[in-house]
Amino acid sequence: MSSLASHFAGGRDYLAACTLGLPSRETVRAVRADLDAAASGRPDVVAASQAVEDARASYARLVSAPRGDVAIGSQTSVQVALIAASVPDGAEVLCAEGDFSSLVAPFAHAGRGIRLRTAPLSELAAAVSADTWLVAFSLVQSATGDVADAVGIAAAAARAGARTLCDLTQAAGWLPVDATMFDATVCHAYKWLCCPRGVSFLTISPAFAHEIRPVQAGWYSGDDPWSSCYGTGGVLAPDARRFDVSPAWQAFVGAAPALALFADADITATYTHTTGLAARFRDGLGLAHPERPSAIVTWPDATGEALAQLTAHGITASGRAGRARVAFHVFNDERDVDRALHALGVRGIENLSAFDGLVYAI
Repeated sequence: MSSLASHFAGGRDYLAACTLGLPSRETVRAVRADLDAAASGRPDVVAASQAVEDARASYARLVSAPRGDVAIGSQTSVQVALIAASVPDGAEVLCAEGDFSSLVAPFAHAGRGIRLRTAPLSELAAAVSADTWLVAFSLVQSATGDVADAVGIAAAAARAGARTLCDLTQAAGWLPVDATMFDATVCHAYKWLCCPRGVSFLTISPAFAHEIRPVQAGWYSGDDPWSSCYGTGGVLAPDARRFDVSPAWQAFVGAAPALALFADADITATYTHTTGLAARFRDGLGLAHPERPSAIVTWPDATGEALAQLTAHGITASGRAGRARVAFHVFNDERDVDRALHALGVRGIENLSAFDGLVYAI
């Protein structure tokens, strides 16, 4: 099987997939061809609409969800707001402390007496109570890279009769994911799935979908979008498509090949590769290993010195919440790790040879 890395033109010294994924060669070709056709007066709306459905199908395979449970959108905050609009008045929503604002803010500003409560990620399962209507959390935390105890949280919510909403944005693409563990998930695909911005997904179980009002309904949420363009839009789709919003066609043209690439890949091999590189980096800096391995590594950097060192050596990384942050994806290898360690002043990198003999079939 050809390496996933071969599908990307770049990647050396790019340690920021957690900020923005790199487009694959196939995505670049698809978007350029679409632009060229449009510029020549031949925009292909039919092909763009097919790209939407291809993207939906690939994403469903990637997160092990039925295709009929997947809705398409443009931003996770918009899809979270859809859920927030149906939280019962005065109900409690439990979130992880310091989670990404696109997941938390829609509930904080929903009004209607909705009570937002937070708890540390490591204590989230224990914090679920009989009063909790919804537990909303990111599977992988943006600021720290910490991986949530999804099984424990989902089990605690089930015991309490609470719903679950999980943000997969920092997980899908490197971490094996089963979206059916949760009542709903959201994911913006421009990070680890290397899609253009403007492509997001909502998965929702049929039982939970019955509790959610399609407050963002438009022509694309109709059972037949092209006959739902006027007036009330006609009959809504019977499945999760009723929560679709009108797609950014060009973004989905670029997303379809990217999502097919990751859906066809061996996710276990990808997980081994990315977390192995992260572990090598942790060892080089003398950082503790987390209970659940992550492809994201962060460490305190209040002054920004570490990020400045990486940048000065031509390495693209990021800083969040007073921490330096690097991420390792399919287009990275051991040389990226060692170059980053060298930039941070780590010497004797040649002694870190524990991973040198590993071959990753990505």
